[in-house]
Amino acid sequence: MPDTTRPTVLFVCVHNAGRSQMAAAFLTHLSGDRVEVRSAGSTPADAVNPSVVAAMAELGIDISAETPKILTVEAVRASDVVITMGCGDTCPVFPGKRYLDWQLPDPAGQGVDAVRPIRDEIEKRIHTLIAEITVP
Repeated sequence: MPDTTRPTVLFVCVHNAGRSQMAAAFLTHLSGDRVEVRSAGSTPADAVNPSVVAAMAELGIDISAETPKILTVEAVRASDVVITMGCGDTCPVFPGKRYLDWQLPDPAGQGVDAVRPIRDEIEKRIHTLIAEITVP
């Protein structure tokens, strides 16, 4: 039986290798078990961006075992909040879902120095999101 007491958040970007992986990792790390977290991409990469893995490791969050996943209609349907990561992805739209688009630079092909400010902006947005969707 699905857990109806916890909100479910789905992060979506094209390759599910950078922004959406960072967002999912932050939300999982910062919300504990208060939120169910998913991420996916319309054209998933073969692996998570190594610079993203390194930037998250600097904060003690290990995403090295994560793998990009394909976006499915079922994942959108099962989510309360769907957040696209500024990459023009379109998701199926279902009534009663909250849709957000976070315009963020793409870390693809960037080194860790370029990924850090993207990571830090995602972390700020995750703190705000947690305050909006969880019960203290």
